[in-house]
Amino acid sequence: MSFVIRETTSGLKKLQSKQKNIKSEKKVTCLYLLKTGSFKTQKELASHLRIGLRTLETWLNIYRNEGIEKLLSPQRRNKKSKIFTPALHKALEEKLKDSKSPLLGYWHAQQWVKEEHGIEVEYPWLRLYLITRFKTKLKVPRKKDDKAAEAFLKTT
Repeated sequence: MSFVIRETTSGLKKLQSKQKNIKSEKKVTCLYLLKTGSFKTQKELASHLRIGLRTLETWLNIYRNEGIEKLLSPQRRNKKSKIFTPALHKALEEKLKDSKSPLLGYWHAQQWVKEEHGIEVEYPWLRLYLITRFKTKLKVPRKKDDKAAEAFLKTT
């Protein structure tokens, strides 16, 4: 593999130890292994890193064209959700504003979505969606005393 790595091996080792996620660490490890000439082919290197050959090629192209900063910068994917359609988003928004029949918790929201829209959404996904999109904090008193529950609900 003829590939020029501009960073030193010691610099790559230091950079590798500073990485906060496994993907970035693998990217720096990839560059380190290329620099040291540990593998003869990209296929062997990809297999060693447990990534696809196409992924390795993508990483190397980014490094070649844009440098290590771009390679290690987090890349967000802007994909439209297949579960949370605009119609479901609007329905959730209206349900959260409904004071006559409010959602009693994330589990209740999950049931409501299934019953009203026929969509089964996993609890963690729905909870995360409601928190990130609507800044929800569904609170329910943990005490079983009815008077305490009423007092709690009046103060919130």
